[in-house]
Amino acid sequence: MSKVHASKTRVIFWGVRGSIPTPGPSTVRYGGNTSCVEVRADGEIIVLDAGSGIRLLGQSLQREFGSDPIRLAAYSGKNQLKVFGYDGTRTRLGEILAGQMETPFFPVTMAELPGKIEIEELKDMDFRIGRLRIRSKFLNHPGVCAGYRISTPAGSVVYMPDNEPFEQLDVQLRNRGVENTARQFKSPAEERADLIEFLRGADLLIVDAQYTDEEYQRHVGWGHGSVSSVVSLAADADVKRLLLFHHDPNHDDEMVDKIVDKARMQIAQVGKSIAVEAAREGSEVILG
Repeated sequence: MSKVHASKTRVIFWGVRGSIPTPGPSTVRYGGNTSCVEVRADGEIIVLDAGSGIRLLGQSLQREFGSDPIRLAAYSGKNQLKVFGYDGTRTRLGEILAGQMETPFFPVTMAELPGKIEIEELKDMDFRIGRLRIRSKFLNHPGVCAGYRISTPAGSVVYMPDNEPFEQLDVQLRNRGVENTARQFKSPAEERADLIEFLRGADLLIVDAQYTDEEYQRHVGWGHGSVSSVVSLAADADVKRLLLFHHDPNHDDEMVDKIVDKARMQIAQVGKSIAVEAAREGSEVILG
């Protein structure tokens, strides 16, 4: 990993779209690939999510490292991939991943991949990757979704890919049904307070802001965020930089621009000085 500079933290966006890829001329500025974010810090490469953007990441790594081994990609025999995740859907993590690659869904099984793949089912909410401390928190999403806070020498990065506001949690749980709820929740106020403490003072918050406030009213219980709720969280937690993420498939570039403008206005109204942008495929944020 000698090619990864340890003094800075790099966050590279390979896919920023939510739900389904949306290639085309109307999404060319922000991008149409689904969630995939690369974090490089302290000699480690961490990939957050494996949406369709991961193909671009793999191609970039191949160009960068050439014949050198990488502890990451799965399609080359020289490489090593370690997958971290939580079991919360009543099916083990390894079975979930392997099931997506079985016939008729995919022509190559996980066992046939030449790379060395190790799956680690996480039990603790606080763990380490190399020298990096990772804290995790279960989010408000049907099934299971975890957010991660990566503490690096250059600053903290929080990744929250699928999260619905806790304000309507009681309604969400009724709509969702007990069989689709993978964990026990506290009261809406307690859950929100816990999340604010998890985010407190983060240098970079990458967060699901899929819906406008009006759209969210038609999608309660779907497991995704609204612009006002996301800005409110960031303001209450005093994060330093906010990147709106998981853009809705129906939102073209102009719509994303309008959402950013609204978020910035809301930040100004509450008297905060948080930098707000929309995550953009191919862009990079450097901490340190």
